[in-house]
Amino acid sequence: MNFIAKLRAAWQRNDSLLCVGLDPDPVRLPAHLRARATPVLDFCREIADATADLVCAFKPQIAYFAAARAEAELEALLAHIRARHPAIPVILDAKRGDIGSTAEQYAREAFERYGADAVTVNPYLGGDSIEPFTRYADRGVIVLCRTSNPGGTDLQGLDVGGGEPLYRRVAKLAAGPWNANGNCGLVVGATFPKELAEVRALVGDMPLLVPGIGAQGGDVAATVAAGRTADGTGLIVNSARAVIYAGGGADFAAAARAAALATRDAINRHR
Repeated sequence: MNFIAKLRAAWQRNDSLLCVGLDPDPVRLPAHLRARATPVLDFCREIADATADLVCAFKPQIAYFAAARAEAELEALLAHIRARHPAIPVILDAKRGDIGSTAEQYAREAFERYGADAVTVNPYLGGDSIEPFTRYADRGVIVLCRTSNPGGTDLQGLDVGGGEPLYRRVAKLAAGPWNANGNCGLVVGATFPKELAEVRALVGDMPLLVPGIGAQGGDVAATVAAGRTADGTGLIVNSARAVIYAGGGADFAAAARAAALATRDAINRHR
């Protein structure tokens, strides 16, 4: 099953547009995990097991693992999710982008080393930097478009001709020539619902990964109204810190489950 089909099935099976971001900061891990041999893996694995029936995807952020020298734990985490929760797609949040020959290695890293179902990529180097990823036709390639951070406006809002901002040009390319295998999606932040609605109008039913709710303050109702498709899906609404750090004690996984359930249901109220 390819990434898009797997995502659509998860939307339906779990009645969920929620994606839980796995951003394991070692200084925020529960105290009882810190002395373990694999604290990052154990933390993320318990979060995944506690929330798998409530989500449409998991999104581990590679920087947290790499900074903690825990790449082997990331490999083990993805292997665990594939074994225990095979119906849930995993999006590796790596934001890769480089010239074609280097992009080929980044694609191998994401899809062959880690076994991710999808990866986030940076479009700044253009189509030939995207193609090595989209060549994996069964995997997803989620292109940065209108990101949730305030500084994204510095470049993404630039007029590229005729009043068209850069993020709209990226959306058109990702929905058109870059999407020859039908496996592209876009990142559009919940903090910019107007732009989210514009992108949805441009790209039809393409999946949109939407960071920015929870700790970043994006509004759930505005996000869903702006980004959902006609059938009430189309969104991968990411929440990381508000879910995974909902509790800091031995019951952290149960607290994460409660936060994920509340977030999923809040999203569903507006679908």
